[in-house]
Amino acid sequence: MLEKSNLFLKNINNLNNQGKKGSQAPVDDILDSTLRPKDWENYVGQDKVKQNLKVIIEAAQQRKESPEHLLLYGNPGLGKTTLAYLISQEIGADIRITSGPALERSGDLAAILTNLTEGSVLFVDEIHRLSRVVEECLYPAMEEFKLNLILGKGPMARIMELKVPRFTLIGATTKLASMSSPLRSRFGATFGLNFYTLEDIQKILTRSSRLLNVEIEDPALSIIAKTARFTPRVANHLLRRVRDFAQVRGQGIITKDSAQNSLQSVEIDESGLTNNDQRILEALIHKFAGGPVGLKTLASATAEEEDTILDIYEPYLMRLGLIALTPRGRVATKLAFEHLGLKPPSRLL
Repeated sequence: MLEKSNLFLKNINNLNNQGKKGSQAPVDDILDSTLRPKDWENYVGQDKVKQNLKVIIEAAQQRKESPEHLLLYGNPGLGKTTLAYLISQEIGADIRITSGPALERSGDLAAILTNLTEGSVLFVDEIHRLSRVVEECLYPAMEEFKLNLILGKGPMARIMELKVPRFTLIGATTKLASMSSPLRSRFGATFGLNFYTLEDIQKILTRSSRLLNVEIEDPALSIIAKTARFTPRVANHLLRRVRDFAQVRGQGIITKDSAQNSLQSVEIDESGLTNNDQRILEALIHKFAGGPVGLKTLASATAEEEDTILDIYEPYLMRLGLIALTPRGRVATKLAFEHLGLKPPSRLL
């Protein structure tokens, strides 16, 4: 049994070394690190969330404890990862990054937890996608800072207890309802991130343009902000695309005309709707007479996955008032008909 235990610990150490090499890559893909705010002052928006987090952090510091586990939820690109970085920076702790799908087995979790330092932060993105086995293994780690691992099978199986350093788990999810109740209940505080205001998006774009060393005129800034879907990540992505067009086809300065031409080239209209958004509206109006229509039917008609419509397209279309949800399904509003240049039916007038 001792030999098996040593072999198990050796495998964990090997996984630790592998985790060090690949833990940062997903974050680099999500957001250019040069544009990520490095302090609270430069993190625009989400004021209530920031205020509550600062209180939790300050209270924990006064007690000389690690902050309790935190859960952040909201649509993609609203700043959940950035908040995790700011929290770790505020408490002066190391941060390890992983995601729910990356933790397939309990050994994967053990590899990360046993490699943490005292008081560090573990950020798990897409935490709603944790496997049941990993999730159940995580419970004692969150509550008692220990791992109960099963060695062997059948009558010879033994439970091995490993102590892990005290840490703060920060979970992020776009689907809060998909998380199990036992996992949600183990977080000390849960915060929802909302869509940003147009004013906040303009502030973010102003800061990003300065960091990218690109000159942008106010009318162009307003155009990009209006098409950013109230989401900082989208705003920064659009800014980089517009900058590329201005650099290659213009004088390097983002003007109103260059911004409009750039967005037209990538097929984004003045309201920030993409071709896929337009296709959903057109299907809803032309194929189903404006609805109501169910999600499954709409997904089949547009060749889109149900989750994609539910998580990516629908929230923005609803925020613009182009579609509405009813007990019978989705319906196109008067604004949707007008956006497509169509006369609304008499029932909507």
